[in-house]
Amino acid sequence: MSGKAPLVVMAAGGTGGHMFPAQSLAEHLLRQGWRVKLSTDARGARYTGGFPNGVEIEQIASASFARGGLVAKGLAPLRIFGGTLAATWRMLRDKPDVVIGFGGYPSIPALTAASLLRLPRVVHEQNGVMGRVNRFFAKRVEAIACGTWPTDLPEGIEGYHVGNPVRAAVAERAGAGYIPPGDYPMSILVIGGSQGARILSDVVPPAIAGLPMEILRNIRVAHQARGEDLERVCAYYAEHGIDADVQEFFDDVPSLMSEAQLIISRAGASSLADIAVIGRPAILIPYAAAAGDHQTANAQALTQAGAAILVPESRLDHTALTQQIETVMTQPKGASQMSRAALGCAMPDATLALAHLVQTIAQKGKG
Repeated sequence: MSGKAPLVVMAAGGTGGHMFPAQSLAEHLLRQGWRVKLSTDARGARYTGGFPNGVEIEQIASASFARGGLVAKGLAPLRIFGGTLAATWRMLRDKPDVVIGFGGYPSIPALTAASLLRLPRVVHEQNGVMGRVNRFFAKRVEAIACGTWPTDLPEGIEGYHVGNPVRAAVAERAGAGYIPPGDYPMSILVIGGSQGARILSDVVPPAIAGLPMEILRNIRVAHQARGEDLERVCAYYAEHGIDADVQEFFDDVPSLMSEAQLIISRAGASSLADIAVIGRPAILIPYAAAAGDHQTANAQALTQAGAAILVPESRLDHTALTQQIETVMTQPKGASQMSRAALGCAMPDATLALAHLVQTIAQKGKG
């Protein structure tokens, strides 16, 4: 590469599931001397607080064809076209060495611009079923990096299994010692991802309240809930005398995860990567409305390894969930085995593998 530090443009947005792997790669490449730009939209920009200061964040217009009313859907092509023009102009000016998309509609303008300019391109697919945007670009990029294996790829397309990168705050706690359940203070972490957490706020508090008193008196709960659900979830825990910290967003999920005896979670790819790298027993409740039921596909590795209990949303009720929580919290040997099984599924070097692929594609573009 030239004397000037190489430049990567990352295109991501929409949810933390797309943004966290981008953040991890950004942290690594900055340490390697790269320049890093993040191309996202206003919604994605809400997730940029954890990105290193060295990342230049560019907001570009984009839109989804799947959301909003007729007017919003009608305006979507215009917004994407405008965003693509802006991205093309910036890439002509900046001359990035490689462009990587992490999925979600905010990545459309940057990947389209990179395709028009024939710049080296990579996509990273976090889930076991490819998202619509990444599927569209699958035949228009040099490489597809897969976070979950196997990934349902278009026919004739090969993927590189690199894993899902985790943020530095998670990597620092990789394999953190697990304290199995016992007759002492214990912690349960409840995380719902950026969408679809309402059912967890409906079912998990009564499930925990139904535990036998000899377990319940030792339990403290950290519960992520939607803003509109915060008050009632707090009130429920308080009414039942349960020590609970209920917040819309936890800044310290990695430390909460490392302290937990049990995690109750959606099956978003980034959450599962964090659970595996830190190594914790989990009860997983895939988001039923997820495109292509990709959360169920995501959960396969942990459930088949015996690290997690899978509960389909259609079969979720608080009585059964109480029994599942009790099973983990009363069997220290079994819980410890689940913790070890989770670690066995981890790919702690996912960031290095993805960075190596991105650098290889950038070098080929110079050839």
